[in-house]
Amino acid sequence: MKVAALQMVSAASVDANLRSARELVAQAASAGAELAVLPEYFCLMGRKDTDKLDVREAFGSGAIQQCLSEAAREHRVWLVGGTLPLEAGDAQHVRNTSLVFGPDGERVARYDKIHLFKFENGREKYDESRVIEAGSAPQVFEVTSRAGEKWRVGMSVCYDLRFPELYRALAADILLVPSAFTYVTGQAHWELLLRARAVENLAYVVAPAQGGEHESGRRTWGHSMVVDPWGVVLAERAEAGAGVVIADVEHSRLAQVRSQLPALEHRVL
Repeated sequence: MKVAALQMVSAASVDANLRSARELVAQAASAGAELAVLPEYFCLMGRKDTDKLDVREAFGSGAIQQCLSEAAREHRVWLVGGTLPLEAGDAQHVRNTSLVFGPDGERVARYDKIHLFKFENGREKYDESRVIEAGSAPQVFEVTSRAGEKWRVGMSVCYDLRFPELYRALAADILLVPSAFTYVTGQAHWELLLRARAVENLAYVVAPAQGGEHESGRRTWGHSMVVDPWGVVLAERAEAGAGVVIADVEHSRLAQVRSQLPALEHRVL
């Protein structure tokens, strides 16, 4: 099965971002992808954190969710909408939510980002908890490929990548990590962490990212990639800017690695 990690440099206009996202989904589908994953904040990288509040949607309705549903149905792909802002428990926060739509355009899964990023190095300062309400539950869903193969897919978002216990709980064949890593943290840890999660869990990792300079001045690392269960980077977008990263995931490779090194069977704790 071909999978696609879609890299974006999202702007402060939801409409413009949705147009870009649909173009990337179309490119992925034309290349044969059956599962396409958009990055975190694919629909909005605002000039300030609170811009998310202005475009949040109720779960189950809204232009962003409609766009995802239509794109999945039009191109007959499993489409993961990296993250979008959904209503939270109060007016000052949103949920940073990843939604999955099947090839029929129906929503099949929802994951609300559990771990909220906080970072300060004297030049940059981030604290997602000021605007985002954390989720609490891991989420998996099942993809059936056109060849009839079934894949257990585990969901996560960006900063979740630093918490390996989440991925153990997912117990998935494919791990999704839509992200918007900062340039500083991405340069230091992005590939290292993605390959570690793949090796630890003997699973494929599909990691689409924001990659470039945004209108707010924020710079994201990019380097969207697909990693195999042995930690091999199968495909990567090395340059900044929007683009599509395509790779094949194979049950035979998954079975081979898990048979040769049955580490998942050796867990004690």
